[in-house]
Amino acid sequence: MSKRDYYEVLGVDRNASQEEIKRAYRKLARKYHPDVTGGDKEAEAKFKEVNEAYEVLSDEQKRAHYDRFGHSEPGSFGGAGGFGFGDMDDIFDIFFGGTHRRSPSSGPRRGSDIRFDMTISLEEAATGLEREVEIRRYNTCSTCGGSGASPGSSMVTCGQCQGTGQVGTTQSTPFGRFSTYQTCPRCRGEGKIIENPCTECGGQGRTHGSRRIKVTVPPGVDSGTRLRVAGEGEAGYRGGPPGDLYIYVFVREHDVFKREGQDLFLELPIEFSQAALGAELEVPTLEGRAKMTIPAGTQPGRVFRLRGKGMPSLRGFGRGDLHVRISIAVPTNLSGEEEALLRRFAELRGEKVAPTKDKGLFKRVKDMFEKHA
Repeated sequence: MSKRDYYEVLGVDRNASQEEIKRAYRKLARKYHPDVTGGDKEAEAKFKEVNEAYEVLSDEQKRAHYDRFGHSEPGSFGGAGGFGFGDMDDIFDIFFGGTHRRSPSSGPRRGSDIRFDMTISLEEAATGLEREVEIRRYNTCSTCGGSGASPGSSMVTCGQCQGTGQVGTTQSTPFGRFSTYQTCPRCRGEGKIIENPCTECGGQGRTHGSRRIKVTVPPGVDSGTRLRVAGEGEAGYRGGPPGDLYIYVFVREHDVFKREGQDLFLELPIEFSQAALGAELEVPTLEGRAKMTIPAGTQPGRVFRLRGKGMPSLRGFGRGDLHVRISIAVPTNLSGEEEALLRRFAELRGEKVAPTKDKGLFKRVKDMFEKHA
């Protein structure tokens, strides 16, 4: 007897979303569950049919496979007057007289790993931090505890393959009689089946949801650093081990500091007089302000190094340096007295400067009145 189309079983369109498929399954599972129908054989058969359809359509890979091949396995033997070959194991069995068996696939499967991108500031990268992140993922089903079976029931040995996960056929060929083995269509190679799947997860042992996880970011991280949080990925299928969570860290560009590895770079503008006469200044660092001495005659572009004021090592050993590059801030909007002093300074050094601009008659008269007021 041919199987009904899985979409027809659940009463959904072939383009139905996972949420629509899940809603349809829950409705039918409640309707035909043995606890509700009192052991009615027809309802029990429909309950198993509904669970089988949901197990396939709720899994993206299985659904894609079903949409392409339907209930038939690709590569199986059949066809009028000829052979169809599945995989290389089938070919080996036919031509070399093998009774080669593929071991059945394990029921529980490890969950997938998850990637999460985290953006932090340069200050946070220097000190490290703890942050809670919300991860969308498959979690272990709270109803069945990950087994996939309804509470009080468990997986049983498949009656079609007797737990081997494979079914065999024997063929007569011009080369003799040969046995071939294929994945059991009932248990799909697991060797066991769930007669009463959990109505919450549909036999998968996991449900989709979210979880808040505290992540510790160590000092010294840089953009591209990958942090592994073991066991916080997707929950495993039918009780399999969980995957891991990988945090990819990205550090925002800073308004003041430029970073190269563990070293930081800072452009510090100072006054002409400070560069010429020398000064003791306070310089910004990631940990506050630090004192730095500017010797007399400091030229633009000179770089001073403040040891240990850079980024910490991710491995926990030492810190980089802060490199301070000097630039000269040229004063603007000089007062009359300041301009006169600078012109006198240039004259003493024999430097050529632009002539004094004519302020105009009105301006000169105004300045004279203000001077004698």
